[in-house]
Amino acid sequence: MTGLFDITGLFSRWIDSVAATIVSMLSSFGKRKTVQVIEEDAGSFVIQSERGTTSGLPFERAQIVDGKIVAAHPDSVAAMLDGSRAELVLRPGRVLFRPLELPQRATEFLGGVVRAQIDRLTPWSANDAAFGWSEPAVTGADRMTVTVAATARALVQPLVDALTGAGAKAVTVTATPPGAAPITVLDHHAGGVLDFTRVRNVLAAVLIGAGLLAGLSLSAAAVVGVRYGDQQEELARRIAERRAAIRAGRDGPQASTPLRALERRKYQNPSNVIVLEVLSQILPDHTYVTELRVEGDKLRVIGVTRDAPALIRLIEQSPNFTRATFFAPTTKGPSDPGERFHIEAQIEPVFAYRS
Repeated sequence: MTGLFDITGLFSRWIDSVAATIVSMLSSFGKRKTVQVIEEDAGSFVIQSERGTTSGLPFERAQIVDGKIVAAHPDSVAAMLDGSRAELVLRPGRVLFRPLELPQRATEFLGGVVRAQIDRLTPWSANDAAFGWSEPAVTGADRMTVTVAATARALVQPLVDALTGAGAKAVTVTATPPGAAPITVLDHHAGGVLDFTRVRNVLAAVLIGAGLLAGLSLSAAAVVGVRYGDQQEELARRIAERRAAIRAGRDGPQASTPLRALERRKYQNPSNVIVLEVLSQILPDHTYVTELRVEGDKLRVIGVTRDAPALIRLIEQSPNFTRATFFAPTTKGPSDPGERFHIEAQIEPVFAYRS
């Protein structure tokens, strides 16, 4: 089980790394400016063009009313937000912070674990909440703690819609617990914008689809290989029979006469009556034959017995049979009095052919 966790975690980290690289490469062709939108206690927002303090930097103070940004200089706000990535910093009083203690093994599945715990930690379900978590902090042997930040999505979404409506192409909503680093609770991208989550999901879907196609291809190749293998064996057997017939026809001037051919067949082909008689003497009393087939010089026997492996030894000891093997698994049904066997053996000619 630990090995499965390790493989899954490695796969997840690889997907994250590739997705981050793709997003970084594509984003480098068109860097967006960053605009920070900080919520104040009075319900207003400070909008500044770059991360940092407002001292010496352009900023505007605005409010969001009915899903629209209201400011003293709307043109300045629109110019800052147009085509930007807005970082909306919520005031701590709007967000609920909860510590969550977990085993360190849960690091690889932290997103799923936190999502499953939202109902227990907050008043909202995972679908109704905007939530995130901090970097794990080791708290003991094989234990760690993360801080979960959550708020109602219905309270945050109007703010996000107002910023995107004013021209922002992406909005990242963060909250900062006391004495800790900011936690992202929502990462919204406008339609048509490439983001990490979307790229990660596409990569995972492509790899899973490729794995399924590879599995189907291998299965089909195995089935086709078995089919062609059987046909090749049948073709080789027929070729051998035909060559034997040709050689037999060259043995002498009388080799092709019907009487000579009939005599050769008498000596070289096994007699079904003799095969049945020999089997009746070999098989023990607790063995029952349900099917017997003679195909050329090959015998196939299907039945029920108490000791299937012992039948192989008994058949091999007879001078009339060689190369006795099981051609199918030995099974035992609930209603069978013993083991159901499938044995195949080579039939040896009873008489030597007199040329």
